[in-house]
Parts: sequence; structure tokens; C-alpha cells
Amino acid sequence: MSEVKLTENESLKLITEMIGKAKGSYHSNGTSAILWGLVIFFCSIFEFFEMQFNFDIGFNIWWLMFVALVPQFYLMLKSSSKKNFESYEEKTMSFVWWAFAASVVMMMFFNSYYRPSHSESLFLMLFGMPTFITGGMFRFKPMIIGGITCWILFVVSIYTSLKINLLLMALAALSAWLVPGIILHKKCIREAQQ
Repeated sequence: MSEVKLTENESLKLITEMIGKAKGSYHSNGTSAILWGLVIFFCSIFEFFEMQFNFDIGFNIWWLMFVALVPQFYLMLKSSSKKNFESYEEKTMSFVWWAFAASVVMMMFFNSYYRPSHSESLFLMLFGMPTFITGGMFRFKPMIIGGITCWILFVVSIYTSLKINLLLMALAALSAWLVPGIILHKKCIREAQQ
């Protein structure tokens, strides 16, 4: 295979195009964070209301997380079909978030089998890890703050009841994913219009 020599301008243009393609990824445009922020927030608040007003819908509301995988996979496929370049950061983030998703699923099955008390605290701790890493990788302070907030809420949740912990999980979803996701999404829209 022969090497193609690029001029300085061609090299800069190629690098700019690759950065532009990487910015459109579902990790960095906020869409995925908004989706999961809404799902976790909704499930937490709904279960809080179930406990507060003593009603039951007949199934565990948290299984809606599996329904949310459909649009998540759609976003992933749509994002990957539009580009032929994936940055090191994107690959790393994919592994971090896949590890997080696998851990959440394993914890859900563990909880449904053993029903340990205060397991929601462990979810709060877990929520902070990929959020903090993502914020650090992309130097995005709202996600760094969101990850730290999850860990603070984890400590608080050890001393509070399940009902209060559900509200803490809703707050974690807002601070870790929904608000940062909205900020990222607005930023991407502004950059696309320039």
C-alpha cells in the first residue's frame, strides 16, 4: 500500500472533518444522557409515588430501562452508520458505558433475587462512576459535578429510608445526566448552526 502525501491544508482539513464527525457521536451530543436521565428520573419518581400513595401497577417500573434500550440502540446504530472514524475517546467511552450497563443489569438481577436493603445506595454509587469518567474525558464540568453529586447522594442515602432514596435517585438522574445532556445538546445545536 503506497502512502499518500497530504499538503498542510489537506491535513488540517482531514483533522477538522474527523473532529466534526467525532462531535456528532451519541456520547458527546447529549442525546443518550437526556434519554437515560429521563428514564431514571421517571422510574424513581414513579416508584416514590407508588410507595407514598400505596398503589401498585402490577410490574416493576424499573424494567422500563430495558424498553429504553430500543432507542439507545437506534441512536448507536444511527451514529455509527454516519461516520467512518471513531476517536480513542469515543471507543473508551463506549467500553465505560457498556461496563456500566452490564453492572446495572447484574445489580438488578441480584436485587430481584436477594432483595437486599438499601441496594438503591449502590446504584447511586455506580451512577457516579461513568458520569465522572465521561466528564473527565471530555473536560465537561457539568458531568464531573454530576458524578460527584451521585457519590454525595450515595453517602446521604445510607442514612435515609428507601422512599427518600428514590428521590435521591431522581436528583442523581437530573444532576448526572438530564441537565448535562441538555447542556451538551444545546451546545451541539449551536455548533451545527455556525
